[in-house]
Parts: sequence; C-alpha cells; structure tokens
Amino acid sequence: MERQITVTSPLLPSLEELDIYLRDIWHRKSITNNGYYHQELEDALCEYLGVPYISLFTNGTLPLTAALQAMRITGEVITTPFSFVGTTHSVWLSGIKPVFVDIDPVTCNLDPGKIEAAITPYTTAIMPVHVYGHPCDIKSIQEIADKYGLKVIYDAAHAFGVEINGRSVLNAGDMSALSFHATKVFNTIEGGALVVHDAHTKKRIDYLKNFGFASETEVVVPGTNAKMDEIRAAYGLLNLKSVDMAIEARRQATLKYREALRNVSGITLFDDMSGVKHNYSYFPIFVDEERYGMSRDELYFKLKEHQVLGRRYFYPLISTFSTYRELKSAQKENLPVATKIAEQVICLPMHHALSEEDMERVFRLIRK
Repeated sequence: MERQITVTSPLLPSLEELDIYLRDIWHRKSITNNGYYHQELEDALCEYLGVPYISLFTNGTLPLTAALQAMRITGEVITTPFSFVGTTHSVWLSGIKPVFVDIDPVTCNLDPGKIEAAITPYTTAIMPVHVYGHPCDIKSIQEIADKYGLKVIYDAAHAFGVEINGRSVLNAGDMSALSFHATKVFNTIEGGALVVHDAHTKKRIDYLKNFGFASETEVVVPGTNAKMDEIRAAYGLLNLKSVDMAIEARRQATLKYREALRNVSGITLFDDMSGVKHNYSYFPIFVDEERYGMSRDELYFKLKEHQVLGRRYFYPLISTFSTYRELKSAQKENLPVATKIAEQVICLPMHHALSEEDMERVFRLIRK
C-alpha cells in the first residue's frame, strides 16, 4: 500500500529542548495566568513579526471575538465567504450580522471594488482575510474604511511572517488576528494572538481574555478565559527558532510545484506577489474541468485513492452553511467569483517535511 502523504504536517520542536523548558515550568510551579514563558513569547513574537504589541490567546478564533468586543462593533460586518468558518462564526456569535462580499479572482481575497455597495447605515467594520497568506489590498480597504468611518479587523490566520515592502502585513487595519493551530506555518499546538497598535488597547485585550479582571478585586468588562498556558508558550518559543527553516523548505517545495505543474493544461496556480515576503502556507491549484478533462472533485478523489490528501480549501463556501444561507448577501448570484473558485480549488500537500519522492508522486498523478 502506498504511504500516505498528508496535506500538512506540524512543525515540532526538539523533544530534548522542550524537556528543559518543561522542567523549568515544573520548577516555577506557574503554568498559566501570564507566566514567564507567556511573556517571553509575546516579546519574541513582537520582535520577529515587527509589530508593536501582541496578546496571546488559546486559539485563533477568540482573538477575533475579542477584537469585535474591544472596539464595540455592532450591527453589520462586511466579510468574505471564502474563508474558514471561524471567521464568520466570530461575528455571528458576537451578535453581529455578517454581510458577504465577493472575492477578487486573482488573489481570492475580499474584492475592494465590491465593498462600498454592501455598506449600510448598520455597517461598523470590515473583516477581510489574507487568504493563503496573500495580502489583501490593504490600501484600498483602508481608504474605504476611512471614508465611511469603519473599523478594519484582519483575519491573518494564514499570514504569519508575511510582509509588504519590508513591513509586516499584521500592522494593517485596526487589529490583526493570528492562528497558531498545529496546521499553520508557526504553531503552539492550539493557540492564536491579536496584534494591536498601542499599550492601552493591549491592556484592554488582556482584560478581555482574562474574565475582565483589571486587578485582584476589580472586574471592568465581561471577558472570557482565552489565555495561553505556559506549556504551549514554551513550545512556541522553541518553534520560533526553526520557523525560518520551515518557511524556506516550503518555498523550495513551492518552486518545485510551480515548475512541474505550470504547463499542465487546465491547471492554474499562484505566483509570488510583487514586493511581498511570502510564508508559503498553502499551495492551491485551480482546476478547469473543460480544459483539464477532469473535474476538481474527480482529481481530488483520484489523489485520495493514491493516499495523497489534498484539501478543498475553501469548499463549501461559508455562505452555503445552514446558519448563513438565508442571508441576502449569501445568495449564490451575489458571489459568482467565490462560488466558481470554491468549485475549482484543491490545496496540495505543503509543509516543511515534504520529500522529493512525495512531490514526484503528486506530480505524476496530476499530470496523468
């Protein structure tokens, strides 16, 4: 039986080094509540990512809900249907109505040209997603937000380490939320973070993720428990040492994919964006059934039969799920580009440990 090739593989720190950190945590007897390693990881991430302030969370969804709460977002939030469902769930669970806008066919990100038509008197924010780590058109989005007095909260779950002209994409908008899930370029097993621009906002976010406590006896806001523990923070500190190596390995795999698949009729793929430092978090291809001679699903299941696990990411669209499908903005005719792309995309295996042999098997199957 053929060996299984997974779509992703977690970046793991050295067990020997992790054991040293764990023994220190055991010695300190402080395993949560903004401990030593939690503070060390926040400082290290600010330096690595080139951001002023960061607040660690226990996953990548709670930073989005905290951002919405901190900025007192209400009414409607404009967002994309082409994302992981956690993006929109954060809006819905905050008692806010998501309004879906179609995506750009070149980047798969929220189309700025479609945003203004979706703005109503109830719109208070825009929540774009840097899909596959490709930066949104942050300049155009910010111009629209400034024109209408809207907040911008970026779901940057895919955008760890991504820069535009030497500046972190995480500095765009009012806040940016990161995911450190095991499938991401950088992971803390489960985890996430919120990037903010000033110390006052950082303090408010820290209150929100700790039940609203401002001191031992003072609760100033109805917060939740979203703190990262010391063990995952220590794990993250170790992974930060090797993340550059992992990104470079992903870049090399990306170059090989492009060389092998660029001239396959009916298969299209992304190139690097000008001025962008990418993290190569995903390698999506888009299947044109008529030109390729096989549908996306047929290729997906062919790969699966040969133990190659791709992912139809993002399919189905968030807007088709039962929670959202009755929204006016969720109707298929409102989202023609997203609908088409969702029916064509497969993310191929992409991670730091992908071997030449693995990639050759993927190439052979796609090139028939």
